[in-house]
Amino acid sequence: MPDTAADLPRLPFPTPDPLGLAPALGPLREHAPVTRVRTRVGDEAWLVTGYAQVRSLLADPRLGRSHPEPEKAARLHEGMILGGPMGGSDPEQERASHQRMRRLLAPAFSARRMRHLADHVGELVDGMIDDLLARERPADLHAALAEPLPALVICELLGVPYADRDAFRAWSSQAATIDDAETSRAGITALARYVGGLVEAKRREPGEDVLSDLVAAQREDPTLPDMAVTGIATGLLFAGHETTMTRIDAGVLRLFPHEGVRPPVGPDDVGRVVEEILRLPVPGGGRGGGLIRYAHDTVEVDGVTIAPGEAVVLSIGAANQDPTVFAAPTELDRDRAENPHLGFGHGVHHCVGASLARVELREVFAALPARVPTLRVAVPPEELRLRTESLTGGVLELPVTW
Repeated sequence: MPDTAADLPRLPFPTPDPLGLAPALGPLREHAPVTRVRTRVGDEAWLVTGYAQVRSLLADPRLGRSHPEPEKAARLHEGMILGGPMGGSDPEQERASHQRMRRLLAPAFSARRMRHLADHVGELVDGMIDDLLARERPADLHAALAEPLPALVICELLGVPYADRDAFRAWSSQAATIDDAETSRAGITALARYVGGLVEAKRREPGEDVLSDLVAAQREDPTLPDMAVTGIATGLLFAGHETTMTRIDAGVLRLFPHEGVRPPVGPDDVGRVVEEILRLPVPGGGRGGGLIRYAHDTVEVDGVTIAPGEAVVLSIGAANQDPTVFAAPTELDRDRAENPHLGFGHGVHHCVGASLARVELREVFAALPARVPTLRVAVPPEELRLRTESLTGGVLELPVTW
C-alpha cells in the first residue's frame, strides 16, 4: 500500500496492448486484490481485481449504486453512465426499483423468445455478410456488421424505428463519454427525450414490442412512473447495441488476426468461443476503470474494511483474467470447458440482456468462419483507431480482407 493518499495509483492504468489487460493489474490482483486507488477524477476508492472478491461483491446486498449523499460521493469518471451514484439516496428504494425492472423485462428476454429470435438474427447476419463481401477490400467490418446488427436487433425488439439509428447512435456515443460531463449529460438527455416520445406513441398505437409491453405494465400498475418506464427503455436501447457491437469487433480481432495462426471455428466450437469473447477485454476497454458501487454498510473483504459510503470499483476485466480461475487467461481458448466469467455480472445484478447478446454473437461467429473462411484483419492492432474516450471502448473501424 502507498504511504500517503498522494501516492495512490490512479485509474485507468496505461494499456500499451489494445487487446490486452493493463500490466499493472496482474501484480495488484496477486498481492493486493482489494487496494486503495484514485479514480481518473482524483477521488479515492477501493479497487477490487481478484476474481473471488469481485464475484462475492457483485452479489453482496451491502453494495449498491445509490449513495446517502450523492453530491459528496466519489466518482469514477465524469460521464453520466456508471460514473457516479444512481438511484437516489435510499438503498431500499434502489433494491425495489431494481426488482421491479427485472420483473418487467423478464418476458422480453425469456428463453422462448430468444429461441424464436435466433433464426431471424441469422438471416440478418447473412444479409450483412453479403453486404460486406460486396465491398471493395479492405472493407470495414465494423460498419458492415458490428455496428448495424445490434442496432437493428434492439430496434426490432424494443419497437424503435431503425431509420432513427444515426440519431440514437450519436446520442449514445455522447452519453458514453467519460471525460466531459456536459457532453455525456447532453447525450443521455437527448436519448431519454427521444425514447420518451416513443413511449408516448406506443400509448396511442401499441405494437408487438417491449416498449408496448412496458406501457401495458404501467396501465396495470399506476404506481409505475413515466420516468421509470423511460429510464428502463433508454438503458435497454443504449446497452442493447453499444456493448454487443464492441464484442463483435473484439471477437473478429481475436479469431481472424492480422497475423498468426487462425484455427478454424467449427459449429461445435461456437458456444465456447462466444463465452471466451465475453470473458476477454474489448479493444480500448477499461478506460473507466470498472464498475462503481457504494458500501451501504461496513463490508469486510480480504482483510480490508470498507466503510459505509466509500466507493468500490469492481474490475471485471481483471477478474476475468485471474490465473487462479482461468488457465492461460489472456488467450482465447476455444476448448475451455468451464468458463464462469463475470462478463454479465453475477447474482441479482446478472445482466437481463445476456441471452440476447449470446444469440447475436453465436449467429455472427457461426456464420463468419463458414462463409468467409479466409477472413483476416487487414491492419496490425497498433494501427486500429480506438474509442478511447468512450465508456464501452471499441474501435472506430475494423478493416478486414479475405
